[in-house]
Amino acid sequence: QVQLVESGGGLVQAGGSLRLSCLASGRTLSDYAMAWFRQAHGKEREFVARISRSGQNQYYEDSVKGRFIISRDNAKNTVSLQMNNLTPEDTAVYYCAAQPSGVPTYDYWGRGAQVTVSS
Repeated sequence: QVQLVESGGGLVQAGGSLRLSCLASGRTLSDYAMAWFRQAHGKEREFVARISRSGQNQYYEDSVKGRFIISRDNAKNTVSLQMNNLTPEDTAVYYCAAQPSGVPTYDYWGRGAQVTVSS
């Protein structure tokens, strides 16, 4: 199993930037495709971004394209989400998730990091 811990959340004004990090332990990060999800208060959890095991391919939810960048450093067992030009609609708890090779689901999740964007 892999354990995931998010960090880097906080409070920022609209138009600002934050960088979230997800540190993995217990297994080699390169065994997993990684993703970020978010859940706003009173709403369902939604996909934000995904990165392949090698880091060569990234996918983004439409509302964050051009503003968010997902990256990974397999040597450091970390995945990051650089969030730019934040809006109040980005306010949510952000979760890091790991998808094992050959498995269609994200089986491992962190506890989340709160991101709050003030207007």
